[in-house]
Amino acid sequence: MSFYERLVYARKNRWFGKLAYFLLKLLGVEIPLSVDIGPGFRLHHGGMGVVIHPKTVIGANVGIYPGVTLGRADVYRPASESCFEGIVVEEGAILGAGAKVLGDEGILRVGRNTVVGANAVLLCSTGEDEIWAGIPARKVGQRQTKI
Repeated sequence: MSFYERLVYARKNRWFGKLAYFLLKLLGVEIPLSVDIGPGFRLHHGGMGVVIHPKTVIGANVGIYPGVTLGRADVYRPASESCFEGIVVEEGAILGAGAKVLGDEGILRVGRNTVVGANAVLLCSTGEDEIWAGIPARKVGQRQTKI
């Protein structure tokens, strides 16, 4: 586990949580204390520029590359008027460098073992084992998983 990943998990520590949060911010990673993250989380290459919305849940064994944003698509509205409820990144998903996952209504789900390609802009929920790419992102393939 890298130094950055240790800081991500340390955010929930009773005594060092806020310090870990602020150290991550100094290193260019915005992961609020409210974000739940499962075991095996990977913040590749230090995660510089990663920004995660407070209403996000990240499952086990998720990989996030630098420049990823998880947040609201309707930032033109006050948060109190938004229908956005959050983002769920399910187990085994990979979010490529610069990917943007933006929800504007309800809960946006990135399915289990799904890959969101580099610089893709994902605006809708995905299924399991899918590959999404483009602006706006669309399904471009199916991931071959080992059984």
